[in-house]
Amino acid sequence: MDGDETKRLLREGDGSVQTGLRIDAYDASAEPLGIAQRRLLHELTVSVLWPHRDHDLDLFLSLGEGYLATDEIGRPMGSAMRFPMGDDFAMLGMMVTVPRLQARGAGKWLLQRLLADCAGRDLRLSATRSGYRLYAAAGFVPVGTIRQQQGIAKFSDVPMPPAGTTVRALENADLDAVRCLDVSAFGTARMRVLDALFAVSTGMVVVQDGGVRGFALQRAFGRGTVIGPVVAEDDDTAMQLVAPLIRGNAGRFTRLDTPVQSDRFVDFLTRAGLVSYDTVTEMRIGPHRRATDGAVIYALAAHSLG
Repeated sequence: MDGDETKRLLREGDGSVQTGLRIDAYDASAEPLGIAQRRLLHELTVSVLWPHRDHDLDLFLSLGEGYLATDEIGRPMGSAMRFPMGDDFAMLGMMVTVPRLQARGAGKWLLQRLLADCAGRDLRLSATRSGYRLYAAAGFVPVGTIRQQQGIAKFSDVPMPPAGTTVRALENADLDAVRCLDVSAFGTARMRVLDALFAVSTGMVVVQDGGVRGFALQRAFGRGTVIGPVVAEDDDTAMQLVAPLIRGNAGRFTRLDTPVQSDRFVDFLTRAGLVSYDTVTEMRIGPHRRATDGAVIYALAAHSLG
């Protein structure tokens, strides 16, 4: 069987995915991930130096489904989650394997289970350097680089909005307009995700000619605050949306993950204290979907949520 046929079978779900795996002298098993496994999931994230807190994991567990792999004595070995959005799309995320097992097949085994579960859906994920070859072998193709900008926020100058444009705090009356903008920019409806984010976020909108033309959300995450998602039509608008949030976070740890290849936007973030920390590669199976002109995604909600 050639590689393309293997990938096709995994994506379409042929029932051939292994139900168990022997790793490091232990028989591994996988069980569905739920809130009862949060402690073990947190152990995994700590093992790879991810900053997730309990409330971060609770959000992901409430929005997605997946697997936790454990060995015979109950130690966590790996995790993998899918986040369905709409009828034919899903983000994959929370793909964690303890470092000592990253070359032993646990990640591949869990990925195969997710691909079988997601048969017929277009997929997207953020690949770390250690995971890139695994995802490429499974049929994912690169989209672009996501830059993780983070640090202690400080004040930074920002272009003034043009005449007739207002940047103000997000209000409940704006939420329907924000949902519509996000569908266009993200490429599919993720209403359940947005509603969960609205419940734990504050934000800004830019209003022009009486209509919402862009938005930015922020929430507690990890060591401090994460800004995202951000949807804007250009660098100036994105900076006008993000600047008040960064200014309000002055002196506190703030993070923003951007897929936009704009040196000007990244320079603005750097001046505001959010320096380049790491990069991951966005990858996909199926069409790209996300808008490339007009209102576009300037910051992710999370690597697992897009």
